[in-house]
Amino acid sequence: MVLGQNPGPFTGPGTNTYLIGTGKRPLLLDTGHGIPEYVPLLERALTDRLHRDGIQEIVLSHGHPDHVGGVSGIRERFGPLRASKMRWPERDGDLDFDAVEEGVVFETDGATLRSAWTPGHARDHLCFFFEEERALFTGDMVLGAGTTVIPLDGDLGDYLTSLRRLLTFDAEIIYPAHGPRITRPREKIQAYLDHRALRDRQILEQLGEGARTVEEIVEKIYVDVPQFLHGAARLSVHAHLRKLEKEDLVEHEADHWSLR
Repeated sequence: MVLGQNPGPFTGPGTNTYLIGTGKRPLLLDTGHGIPEYVPLLERALTDRLHRDGIQEIVLSHGHPDHVGGVSGIRERFGPLRASKMRWPERDGDLDFDAVEEGVVFETDGATLRSAWTPGHARDHLCFFFEEERALFTGDMVLGAGTTVIPLDGDLGDYLTSLRRLLTFDAEIIYPAHGPRITRPREKIQAYLDHRALRDRQILEQLGEGARTVEEIVEKIYVDVPQFLHGAARLSVHAHLRKLEKEDLVEHEADHWSLR
């Protein structure tokens, strides 16, 4: 793992990028945000620590900037590498990549990765099952610390469906895009599902007690969360409200929400 050098409230210590394989040219999974200090670290990991010649290709979990922003800098240093990701026409911009779908296999010496479409955090999100180690690279689906933010263009219902799908892989370890590796995958995924169910109940309870806006709900149910994380909390509450609205449990007019 090579850290992307982009710490922050939404990224924790930064984006984990992974060199995968036993051969002279491993795969690189994700590229960080494009921070200049990252490329020398990646080069030292390849040459000094792993004694490798370069990179076979780049594989991307999804198109958010802290995962794809480093592609151009890596290509400048290591040549015109192939980069692969799932298409998201509204967000892809001018990024040059090969399109990936569900079930695509990436092979390199000592490693076989199989893509799994896991929308929710992002429409183009892919996880990758590392067959030789029965490991999951989960991108932003499951994190080593904290919970995943569902942005305004994400979908919490899809995210929960994707989490349940990850349970079917029976993985022995998770390598997340942020935070430390996870050695009890099933427990972690189930904890994520339980946490989201709890948030649903808390939000419905607060609406029943008179809360009307996202800000009011956040102040009531995130009392143990530092203020600088309340921006992420507002995104989370809004994602839950959108899901509950699809389930015909709540409704809204402008910024005011209520039980249906």
